[in-house]
Amino acid sequence: MTTAVTPARPGSRTLFDWKLLLGTLAVLALLVGSLLIGVYDVFGAEDGSQMFAITRIPRTIALVLAGAAMSMCGLVMQLLTQNRFVEPTTTGTTEWAGLGLLVTMILFPSASILTRMSGAVIAAFLGTMLFFAFLRQVSLRSSLIVPIVGIMLGAVVGSVSTFVALQTDMLQNLGIWFAGSFTTVLRGQYEPLWIVAAVGVVVFLVADRFTVAGLGEEIATTVGVSYQRVVLLGTVLIALATGVVTVVVGNLPFLGLIVPNIVSMVRGDDLRSNLPWVCLLGIAIVTVCDLIGRTIIMPFEVPVSLILGVVGAAVFIILILRQRRHG
Repeated sequence: MTTAVTPARPGSRTLFDWKLLLGTLAVLALLVGSLLIGVYDVFGAEDGSQMFAITRIPRTIALVLAGAAMSMCGLVMQLLTQNRFVEPTTTGTTEWAGLGLLVTMILFPSASILTRMSGAVIAAFLGTMLFFAFLRQVSLRSSLIVPIVGIMLGAVVGSVSTFVALQTDMLQNLGIWFAGSFTTVLRGQYEPLWIVAAVGVVVFLVADRFTVAGLGEEIATTVGVSYQRVVLLGTVLIALATGVVTVVVGNLPFLGLIVPNIVSMVRGDDLRSNLPWVCLLGIAIVTVCDLIGRTIIMPFEVPVSLILGVVGAAVFIILILRQRRHG
């Protein structure tokens, strides 16, 4: 039996209030820190202003877009599967995106970033659809089985990617793609991430339909919502955001698991009213992890994926124990 979400009544919560304003100010303070903190002295060096525009600004924008996108993906996926333990890295979506990226680079060695993103998005879409198809065919008694199956599927896909990378001498490239680091984000390389901003707009516009779909196919059909179309749209948006973030930044594990659960525990499960909070919290967590990675062993950097993996694993365990304690 899956862990069903219980959406709040649409409009039962105010979308913008003073708490959201305070949260926005706090996130802006973190982003200012991201602009100011770094090994290179952007204020004292002769070319400091140029480096600030080339590195710091693009990196901070990438933190905002990637953090918001992966958090939204987790929220939508949890609604569509009626399970609080799923997100792109626990359903194999990220591994499928990596496999698509690898195959694209093998077939088209000089492929542009748009071509690489297309390969990653297509593979992520097919992998996510495969996962959803499996859930529809198999009756699972525990909500914990769903992410376990997704993790196992992702491990299989990851093993295939590793084997192919070994055979084609691209194992190092595969490791870099999955490092989940903002170190290499520069001006001229991060711009494709603006695609996920469009994904966020679409999610907000159809938020009520995703919320109704989270109640199940029978109820969604009863109120006139085409459940299959909503699931298909959600899958396309998840694949698109995951593929783009994987190509530009890399793997950001457990982010889509941590953020929606924290927001839902505080505010309920109305997607439209929760979406700004999900975006803000996702940006804040990624930025904090990036700042820790920059400063903990300065002048070297620790990948964001490493810190997120530790934090996410701890939150995952806490959620499991919390569910067990509540029966």
